[in-house]
Amino acid sequence: MGAIHSTATAIRDSKDGSAKARTTSVVPPLMTLTVLGSGTLVPDHRRHSAAFLLSEGNAKLLLDCGSGILDGMDRYGVAWSQLTHIALSHFHTDHIGGLAPLMFALSHGVAPARTTPLSIVGPPGLERLLAALAEAYGGHIVEPGFELSVVELAPGDRWSDGLVDLSVCSTLHTDHSVAYRWRGGAGSVGYTGDTGESPALGGFLAGVDVLIVECAFADPAPTETHLTPSGVAALAGEVAPGLVITTHAYPPLSPDDVPELIRQCGYSGRVRAGYDGMRIVLGRGSPSVLSRPSVHAETTQCDAPSR
Repeated sequence: MGAIHSTATAIRDSKDGSAKARTTSVVPPLMTLTVLGSGTLVPDHRRHSAAFLLSEGNAKLLLDCGSGILDGMDRYGVAWSQLTHIALSHFHTDHIGGLAPLMFALSHGVAPARTTPLSIVGPPGLERLLAALAEAYGGHIVEPGFELSVVELAPGDRWSDGLVDLSVCSTLHTDHSVAYRWRGGAGSVGYTGDTGESPALGGFLAGVDVLIVECAFADPAPTETHLTPSGVAALAGEVAPGLVITTHAYPPLSPDDVPELIRQCGYSGRVRAGYDGMRIVLGRGSPSVLSRPSVHAETTQCDAPSR
């Protein structure tokens, strides 16, 4: 049976400085960001509920776990059985709806049986959520047959287990919602989750290579708990990322119109509308957006930076 471990600790430097200099050339690490869910719960075959996969070395981190994530990973040739981490931004259905099916698949659908540990990271309340899912769906949620670590992170925490390095910041959406910052060898990625305009986010995400940002509605904002093009433009201006990927647009706002609306609000950096299957590579200079992939097919053709 798997064991649950609840921890929320500050990062510790694992480097002892003892590594000897090498005379051979070192290949720079690469990180791949795969957009698996760039939409909302509103049905859209091009954009499903929130899910983003970060892969670097042995680390495979899923940011949010919206409904349909298993089909999405299979559709785009992602080895779902090799996930090492799941990080949840908050507990709304469009961000966690795929978690119970994923845990069922990892527990019962892998042959031979999975032995690789899995860490699930999220804001306070994560343990309570998993206990409720276990009561509803079965004990495999919390005892999947392999080691399971459950990590609750409060705003301001930074956590690392040697594979991933995550920091969290509170967002203006729910009482527990958070944004994430991933620091990897090939670069850094910021993910706002769902949020309204928040003074803390700009500094928290400053300088990331890729900013994944929600843009739910057109201006003027109908709510304080989601972003609009003007809010994204202001945030991106503070962060100054290498690339902005927009997500989570609700009808009647067209996701494909969002980048131009952001530019009209004064932001001149690179902006792309996220879509399911989009892949971004970090570690080769500025982030490269790969051309639209065929199902189960990788491609290395890169588009020119756009502004």
